[in-house]
Amino acid sequence: YGNFIDALRLYVRGGTGGMGYPRLGGEGGRGGDVWFVAQERTTLKTIRDRYPQKRFIAGTGANSSVRSLKGEKGEDCEVHVPLGISILRDDGKQIGELNAAGERFLAARGGLGGSLTTNFVPCKGQKRIVHLDLKLIADVGLVGFPNAGKSSLLSKISHAKPEIADYAFTTIQPKLGKIMYSDYKQISVADLPGLIEGAHVNKGMGHKFLKHVERTKQLLLVVDISGFQLSVKTQFRTAFETILLLTKELELYKEELLTKPALLAINKMDLPCAKNNLNELMKQLQNPQDFLHLLQEEIIPANTLEFKDIIPISTYTGEGIDELKECVRKSIDKEAEQENEEYRKKKLLLLQTSE
Repeated sequence: YGNFIDALRLYVRGGTGGMGYPRLGGEGGRGGDVWFVAQERTTLKTIRDRYPQKRFIAGTGANSSVRSLKGEKGEDCEVHVPLGISILRDDGKQIGELNAAGERFLAARGGLGGSLTTNFVPCKGQKRIVHLDLKLIADVGLVGFPNAGKSSLLSKISHAKPEIADYAFTTIQPKLGKIMYSDYKQISVADLPGLIEGAHVNKGMGHKFLKHVERTKQLLLVVDISGFQLSVKTQFRTAFETILLLTKELELYKEELLTKPALLAINKMDLPCAKNNLNELMKQLQNPQDFLHLLQEEIIPANTLEFKDIIPISTYTGEGIDELKECVRKSIDKEAEQENEEYRKKKLLLLQTSE
């Protein structure tokens, strides 16, 4: 999976409290806490490289003494983590998530200092194993089978430099790029590892890919107009079948993914017969029900994706790239307007109810 890390297991322990002072009723300081703090430009790889032991222990509380009957609190331990982190217990249950810079999560609480209630004996801090699970946050997620041209598309629309080659699995780790517009607007795009049939049951990149789709605001499906075949042992799929299969994989992994706004980029329009194939595909997409009876039942999704725009492109010649960038911008702006409108309505409703 390359140098990209999207899961990390850590040991965290709050600090032990300080000793009490029985003769004068002095109270020891509380142990320090362990906090996870979301910070931009941080990766899980940075954490692993900087702290190879993957152990985070907060400071011990100060003992109570004649000079200071109330002991000082132990030093907190802050761990900087990337945005888009889910925090899981060792049993897999999610206990928190951090999505914006500056958000904090209390991972392990420090122990109480020794006092009259504890017979002046300090308590140990909370200790546990936690798992950090990263899901990339991006405006647009590129979804497609291997070799559909997602990496080439990312290099055309942004300044990202992903590896591009003529074999299927060039993208074995997610890559982030930004589309820059003339008015300085930026839209982040995630190129995610290629899906294969059966990804929802963790075949191939499986869940390592699909979990990153969850946090993208919109989907951009990239499909090869000439169809797709992973290897000589697997079945050839037309562009129409490819779209259905991608939809099916997303649906089987998590149905909510199909509620995201989606665009469709039909790539490799520079190939011979591409125009004829496109005409055929457009007919199939306009009336999918007329063609479903010709296909195997297992590749047909229960629900179909509604595409806001269908854009024929060629990453080789640059055809349709500018139009695609404009469609992405229009779709993102429209979504932001709707969110703002919903927010305004909620605020208005709260004001009316409070009155």
